[in-house]
Amino acid sequence: MSADISSRIQELCDLRVLTWAQRLQLEKILVMLTEDPRAPTSVRDPGLAVDVHLADSLEALDLEIVRKGTTIVDIGAGAGLPGLPLAVSLPLSKVTLVESQVRKCAFMESVSVAANIGNVEVVCGRVEEWSEGIGMYEVVLARAVAAQPVVLEYAAPLLQLGGALVDWRGRRDPGEERKAVAAAELLGLRVESIQRVKPYEGVRDHHLHVYTKVDETPARFPRRAGMARKKPLIA
Repeated sequence: MSADISSRIQELCDLRVLTWAQRLQLEKILVMLTEDPRAPTSVRDPGLAVDVHLADSLEALDLEIVRKGTTIVDIGAGAGLPGLPLAVSLPLSKVTLVESQVRKCAFMESVSVAANIGNVEVVCGRVEEWSEGIGMYEVVLARAVAAQPVVLEYAAPLLQLGGALVDWRGRRDPGEERKAVAAAELLGLRVESIQRVKPYEGVRDHHLHVYTKVDETPARFPRRAGMARKKPLIA
């Protein structure tokens, strides 16, 4: 690993008050994301990946509900982002990674073992069919999963009352945000904040959308697999 990348990881660790051991875990995640041919990501250059993969994931630590969350689930986890870096940063939390594709699940399992991340569980299956997760989580994470009304429908059944969804988004779109707010009302959720974030130099228009669960989600949710995308609550 080059001196520049090691320095950047140390900068992130200093910012987030992480230990040397946690730094080594983040380094291992980065190495596997950039060097393992099984890694399901198009960002392979370590100089880019340290920001796109690690720094962007760790932005959620600015949110108190994430820092204090003891039960966290990353839905549509893909390569394990943001879940794996956050699990390293929050060793007292239980972090579940839910992903429907077997090869991605296998990759995340291998990273958690190689980086010795003991507070991670990988669930391989569709989130809509995962009945064991209903009502079990304080925090749901979603990064590059689907349109926001779809993400809200996936997340709401998993959350405890008072829990929150943190959804990574790019440039704000007022029309899409109105649809999301309308969908949230049907699901027992309320928009809490939309925070612009700048995880690394040169990034533009990154936002964390935070929705809080303020009422019980109706029993008809989750709908059967695929329905949230095929027939969105708000078209």
